[in-house]
Amino acid sequence: MTELHIRAGGPADLDAVLTFWKVAAEGTSISDDSDGVARLVARDPEALLLAERDGELVGTVIAGFDGWRCHLYRLAVRPDQRRRGIGGALLAAAEERFAALGGRRGDAMVLDRNTSAHPAWRAAGYAPEPQWSRWVKPLDA
Repeated sequence: MTELHIRAGGPADLDAVLTFWKVAAEGTSISDDSDGVARLVARDPEALLLAERDGELVGTVIAGFDGWRCHLYRLAVRPDQRRRGIGGALLAAAEERFAALGGRRGDAMVLDRNTSAHPAWRAAGYAPEPQWSRWVKPLDA
């Protein structure tokens, strides 16, 4: 097996990432479109982390830092590449980014119904906080 390479995604990667998420990510997000991902990359060029093996996209994570909190979104691994350490490598890269930026705690968005991902998050040291709920309000553009 060849070495895993993790790098920041850029504008040229947007179409591939969106196609990848349709196959590898659980659920969809209101921001899963070219404009949404382009805004992310333009605002924080190091936030979208891509894992590649042999030049093929095998995993992603968004490691966003707003100056206050470290947020993790869209951890996804290609189904035929799961359980090979890709998710853990992406989380380690995200955590290194956060530490370099002065972050103190990672906060991950994990769907309750995505029970197959829960053991991976727990193995990486993350745990749900039942005292918190996510409150959302869609903003019309």
